[in-house]
Parts: sequence; C-alpha cells; structure tokens
Amino acid sequence: MGQQLRTWRSGGDQRAWLSMLIDTMEQVSRPESRAVPCDGLVLAALLAQLARPATAAIVYGSGYSLRN
Repeated sequence: MGQQLRTWRSGGDQRAWLSMLIDTMEQVSRPESRAVPCDGLVLAALLAQLARPATAAIVYGSGYSLRN
C-alpha cells in the first residue's frame, strides 16, 4: 500500500486519484446506492479497520521528524 501512496502523490496521478475519489463519493451518495443493504461481513471488516490505530507515521516517516 505504501508504494501505491507514493505513486499517486505525483502530479497527474494525484489528480486522477482525487477525481476517482470524488466520482465514488458522488456515486455512493445517490439515493439508489444508499438504499442497497450493506453485507454484514463487509461492515464488520470496516468497523475493525476503523478501530485500529492510524499508521500514517509508517507511511510518511517518523511522527517526530521535522522533515515530514
């Protein structure tokens, strides 16, 4: 995943990633998408992921460095 983050952070790739994120957010915000029930296993996996501590320091370097 770290490699993917480094890849999209370059200029054009960052815009493409942001565009895909916006398109996805618009799609899931539509009433017809929101009416579809979520699979319980997917929801449980999402809740487990959100319960874990953030790992941004691993991706971007030490949390104590002034060069981040």
